[in-house]
Amino acid sequence: MKYLERKADKYLLAWKEQPNHLPLIIKGARQIGKTETIRKFASENYEHIVEINFVTEPKYKTIIENGFSADEIIKLITFIDPSKEFYAAKTLLFFDEIQDFPEIATSLKFFKEDGRFDVICSGSLLGIQYKRIASISVGYKMDYQMYSLDFEEFLWAKGYGSDIIEDMLSHMLAGKPFSSLEYDIYSKLFLEFCILGGMPNIVSRYIEQNHFQDSLSLQRQLLIDYESDVRKYAEGLEQTKIINVYRSIPAQLAKENKKFQYSKVVKGARSKEYMGCIDWLSDAGLINVCHCMSFPELPLKENIDENKFKVYVSDTGLLVASLDDEAQEDLRANRNLGVYKGALYENFAAEALTKQDYGLYYYKKENSTLEEDFFVRSANELIPVEIKSNQNRSKSLQQLIASDHYPDIRHGIKFTAGNIGHNDPVYTFPYFCLFMLKRFMGEQNFF
Repeated sequence: MKYLERKADKYLLAWKEQPNHLPLIIKGARQIGKTETIRKFASENYEHIVEINFVTEPKYKTIIENGFSADEIIKLITFIDPSKEFYAAKTLLFFDEIQDFPEIATSLKFFKEDGRFDVICSGSLLGIQYKRIASISVGYKMDYQMYSLDFEEFLWAKGYGSDIIEDMLSHMLAGKPFSSLEYDIYSKLFLEFCILGGMPNIVSRYIEQNHFQDSLSLQRQLLIDYESDVRKYAEGLEQTKIINVYRSIPAQLAKENKKFQYSKVVKGARSKEYMGCIDWLSDAGLINVCHCMSFPELPLKENIDENKFKVYVSDTGLLVASLDDEAQEDLRANRNLGVYKGALYENFAAEALTKQDYGLYYYKKENSTLEEDFFVRSANELIPVEIKSNQNRSKSLQQLIASDHYPDIRHGIKFTAGNIGHNDPVYTFPYFCLFMLKRFMGEQNFF
């Protein structure tokens, strides 16, 4: 199967080129392409690669028996498998699935001090063990958060180059609407991406076959695998609670009020009974949590209501796969988003913002219709970002900008099913431009 170009490719090259670079830990959920990306990078940049997978090769969990020094670990690796060869300045040591053996992170300090070999660690569900891993390797590692493909990487996979991406950005910056041909093509590609999601194996098969035939079964198998991971790595009775919370997300998003409610997980459930389930799923990379602000003002992180939040699935394709069979027919055959239109677009927005390293924040005023989907910030402004599934007027967005009660808000951004528009101080873009929000913000110097 053809390798799909990833943004991580450039990151890894930059990492290797840094003088005295630290060992690297790549975090991310299952099947987002971590191992394949690391292997490709390794094959193109090192003469020798030593790969150890602690799930499929548990025998290597004995390599720290004589301590954590580089020499002792290498000695035991080559004792277990003499074909594994280490050459100074020419070898990459790749520890995979380290969530099954977090103790290996202690060795990173010693490999850094030794300095002869580059080391990359990776694994799914790393977030679950990460506090432990971070504490035993502090100061001797770098971290990189990897996700499933974003829409830009999907466009690359479909054969569109950087010139097309730059042209899309230039339209946004100039406020120039796309031609009808451009708009139709990008909208079609965007809908494909929403249905497929960004899992590399699923995207690759779709591109090779040019139909959705296997995509749903692959997605649903991945959902089963995620639940298996919960049962493997979560403790005791929390397993069922975590799975119930995860399964409840589509129904929670289908509500008019998308605020997460524990009572919708199991009838009569209370938050204290499910304490930690949301954190577990977030740490595992399976969900994105959007926090409710106490008041729409800067700063963001210190301004949230801990008891109010929304929960989105980290890959919109997996949200689509969890819908009923009738919805699948509408989406895949008829390209109709139906009653889930608002939820799917909002989920995609949360996914796109997260993949641009934005935190997720929303606001809903008590006893009022004033509500805004997301907020991002520039150096000086708080900017509401509205996701419209219809062509109705954006009353909340206008109110936030116009009112003297919200001095940090002077501009707004809206994503819709329509074309590019600018009605000062609101900028309107098609959904398919969401992945470029941070670049747009960076180049619009008035924000």
